Amino acid sequence: MKNLKIAAISVNQTPLDWEGNLARIIAGINEAKEEGADFACFPELSICGYGSEDLFLSHWYPAKSLEKLKTLIPHTIGLTVAVGLPVRISNKVYNTVAVIENGELIGFVPKQFMAIDGVHYEFRWFTPWPCRELTQFDFFGKKIPFGDQIFQLKGIKYGFEICEDAWRGKARPGYRLKDRKVDLILNPSASHFAMGKTQERIDLMKESSEIFDCFYCYVNLLGNESGRMIFDGESMLANKGEILGRSPLLSFKDVVTTYFELAPKEQKQAPVNPKEEEFVQAAALAIFDYMRKSRSTGFVLSLSGGADSSTCAILVSEMVKRGIAELGQEKFLAKAGLKGSFDSEKQIVNKLLTTAYQGTKNSSDDTFLSAKELAESIGARFYHWEIDEEVNSYRNKIENAIGRELTWEQDDITLQNIQARARSPIIWMLSNLNNALLMATSNRSEGDVGYTTMDGDTSGSISPIAAVSKDFIIHWLNWAEKNLGQSGLARVNSLQPTAELRPLESTQTDEKDLMPYPVLLEIEKLAIRDQKSPIDVYLILKEELTIDTETLKGYIKKFYQLWARNQWKRERLAPSFHLDEFNVDPKTWYRFPILSAGYVEELNELENFN
Repeated sequence: MKNLKIAAISVNQTPLDWEGNLARIIAGINEAKEEGADFACFPELSICGYGSEDLFLSHWYPAKSLEKLKTLIPHTIGLTVAVGLPVRISNKVYNTVAVIENGELIGFVPKQFMAIDGVHYEFRWFTPWPCRELTQFDFFGKKIPFGDQIFQLKGIKYGFEICEDAWRGKARPGYRLKDRKVDLILNPSASHFAMGKTQERIDLMKESSEIFDCFYCYVNLLGNESGRMIFDGESMLANKGEILGRSPLLSFKDVVTTYFELAPKEQKQAPVNPKEEEFVQAAALAIFDYMRKSRSTGFVLSLSGGADSSTCAILVSEMVKRGIAELGQEKFLAKAGLKGSFDSEKQIVNKLLTTAYQGTKNSSDDTFLSAKELAESIGARFYHWEIDEEVNSYRNKIENAIGRELTWEQDDITLQNIQARARSPIIWMLSNLNNALLMATSNRSEGDVGYTTMDGDTSGSISPIAAVSKDFIIHWLNWAEKNLGQSGLARVNSLQPTAELRPLESTQTDEKDLMPYPVLLEIEKLAIRDQKSPIDVYLILKEELTIDTETLKGYIKKFYQLWARNQWKRERLAPSFHLDEFNVDPKTWYRFPILSAGYVEELNELENFN
């Protein structure tokens, strides 16, 4: 078989940025030509952006995508290019790959299977294409083959599986491509990032290349394209059950090209990083893209000295560190929209991150010092003030209105929540003054059980850690102190997580209010990720955990009750990123009724279960 040099080109696109999207694709094409590539493969829906949502349902949006494809074609002379876009035929929209050879459009291949699990809702927009069906499409007066087809370049037969197509077992198009004796299958994808997902892809690529007895090339979108999903820009080439080459993940560049040759030899291959490193890579890139695409000039953070807000602060620090390391300071500043001269990374962090410790009489010296030392260690701007005056003002007004004093014995939640809410207006003022994004600090575990104050710690423009568990956050902070050189985390990591909303003598801690975080995580995985009933969760965990029966039942009962009554809070959380294998964002991964009976019958069965 003749050799073929493939440019797998990951691009960081944005819906409605027609000019920018096309410019990035053309830049990738031009580089591929300069490097002597024969074939350039771009990811799924790269002309318009995968995250275009209900824009796909319009008539004008797919039509404009075709116009951009027409504009692109003259730039492909001397190269074969595969690029993704939506195509409308009558009242149906198809997720397609257009194949252009040496300046001539030669075919469209539509996706045959739609992703409809987890974060994906593709059936809302697209229609699956029937296998083996081929028709003609009128492309500005020229009839172009449209459907299930293969192509040939330099004597090499090739075909496509588009993202979800490859995950459909025995039904996948690859089996029919094998029957057609293709030498190469290309998989242009918009596959969302999740920690640990790389290994799943590696296994799939190995298996695919072996089963179909061909080279298998995968290329993914890059960056935080449109708000919630992150794409890692992963490209891979496999043959005979082995990965021959693999790109690094989560680049700060807009165009990342990995070159592969159809030769049975090992090529450039990046290492697979641990989940802790993947988390910081993904979150740092995601907040960078969110900041620049929202045209904001930085971040504001209510820095409590605890685990959650400290994680958000470190992510901004790592964003700067990693962005400069990859792009260089000049390009990083230009891409971030920053002007001026900076002598160090800390000075840039100081420009981009403003923090404030907002204490009350229930706050401790430990958390104040924790916040202050962390802010100083990374270079963030740090303010601090007390909010007792505001809290007392609200409290006095209510007491006068209802004719009695509020007490901790009778009004515990009310008195806790007003402290959290009183912090919100003034931190929003800083955000407005700076044209900055206010970072909300809720994590997934708190979202599960509503252990968060609506319009308090949930208040913000963006919620970077809402998709990861508190158990992971605590573990990651210790890892970050040791492995990322973030010495300012030392005091943070010495403290017990606490809301610090009750009087100090109560020694309030999160786990005392809820349950041990590792237990909460195990219940959450079974109840939400695996969708088990309360009794199923109990039967599984009583074998796995050394907890007495009544205590375990109590934890499970508390989880389901708090989960059911707090869906309204999850509906109102600031936009968050999908970072783990699952999340609880109702706009992406898990929908649940706002009003329900709250598992009453199921929890009664659990109570009486022996």
